[in-house]
Amino acid sequence: MPCSMTGFARQEAKYPWGTLIWEVRSVNHRYLEPHFRLPDFLRELEPALREQMRKSLSRGKVEASFSYQLGGTDSAEDSGLNINTTLLKQVTQAIDSVSDELSRTNASIAPVNPLELLRWPGMLADNDIDRDELLKASLDLFKQALNTLIEHRAREGDELKNLIEQRLQGIETQVTQVRAILPDILKAQREKLLEKLESLKVDVDQDRLEQEIVYLAQKTDVDEELDRLDTHVTEVRRTLKQKNSVGRRLDFLMQELNREANTLSSKSIVTDTTQAAIELKVLIEQMREQIQNIE
Repeated sequence: MPCSMTGFARQEAKYPWGTLIWEVRSVNHRYLEPHFRLPDFLRELEPALREQMRKSLSRGKVEASFSYQLGGTDSAEDSGLNINTTLLKQVTQAIDSVSDELSRTNASIAPVNPLELLRWPGMLADNDIDRDELLKASLDLFKQALNTLIEHRAREGDELKNLIEQRLQGIETQVTQVRAILPDILKAQREKLLEKLESLKVDVDQDRLEQEIVYLAQKTDVDEELDRLDTHVTEVRRTLKQKNSVGRRLDFLMQELNREANTLSSKSIVTDTTQAAIELKVLIEQMREQIQNIE
């Protein structure tokens, strides 16, 4: 079954020492393009996170954001912040030194936001938290978030499959209608040619006339194009049943379908086949737009 490249997942886990949250969202993209927003203590996990994402997803621009709140919520004492006062003094002293230096050159510096200081690496600490446990919990929660994202993408992919199937049925209807009127079209063209020659009251060689009629029939014959349209429709359905990434193959099949629709249009000699070719192009374009979101 095809999977969409669009999806969102939010996974949250509470522990005695704090709360971890992963948010993962994805949109369509030609390749797999991961982006991570991680706190500094989680940077060492980024290779493992990327590898896990690569194993789970094939395409899409994926943004993964991690947020956390250390400290339990069972008591007021647990909810307090443990600030590294030594580091805080060092940072503020450095800021003061920079400000003094800039003031000598009549330059100015924007006021420091205290919240930015709290985000400084190592400013907040909790010595009771086991670092390995924190990293393992973060990685496990990320895997859960990825699974939720995959489920979301699969549900949307199933909806896209249904939309594509509706258009495939529309293509089959157009092909059937054109097949049904082809004999009448060729017969009408033969009669029209004979009537025109008769109105001109000119003598023509009957053998040459028959040759021209055969040539006209061959020139306007679209049986081959209709057969290929049926073949491509069958291949699209077969591809939609595959479990691996199918977006690129489906996109190629849309190009092939469009090529046959263009040929049908170029060979058209009556309004009915022209309208059928236009309707085919509309259906194919609608499928192509949906396929852009398929992994």
